[in-house]
Amino acid sequence: MEIRQDGDTYLGRHVLAEFFECDPNVLNNRDKIENYMVDAAIECGATVVQKCFHMFNPYGVSGVVIIAESHLAVHTWPELGYAAVDLFTCGQKCDPKVAYEFLKKKFNSQKAFYTQLKRGIMDEDTKQLSEKAFELSEQYES
Repeated sequence: MEIRQDGDTYLGRHVLAEFFECDPNVLNNRDKIENYMVDAAIECGATVVQKCFHMFNPYGVSGVVIIAESHLAVHTWPELGYAAVDLFTCGQKCDPKVAYEFLKKKFNSQKAFYTQLKRGIMDEDTKQLSEKAFELSEQYES
């Protein structure tokens, strides 16, 4: 299913999020990170298919939630209070910015940024994929 917005047609929205000044106790807790990432997927309207998370020694968590609409991925640096998150959703059913806001709150992030990209841009004339790179759609700082 395609997304039609502002005269463009594309397959997916990819939000690259930076979360700063987060609670290190949250970022170093594999179970909390897994639960928050799954809950973020559900909150934004996605269908969870599978998940995989790993706790690093001495600290940090990486994980991915595979959704029917694509994926949500995270890597944390609790010692720096930082988390890098990818939120990629296809179609109009779910909004990755909803997941972004959810995670910002759950990570107790005091400062956050995101960049949203349009992925799989369609040519309006041919109705085929354009063979070009993604387009920057939006940037936000909070």
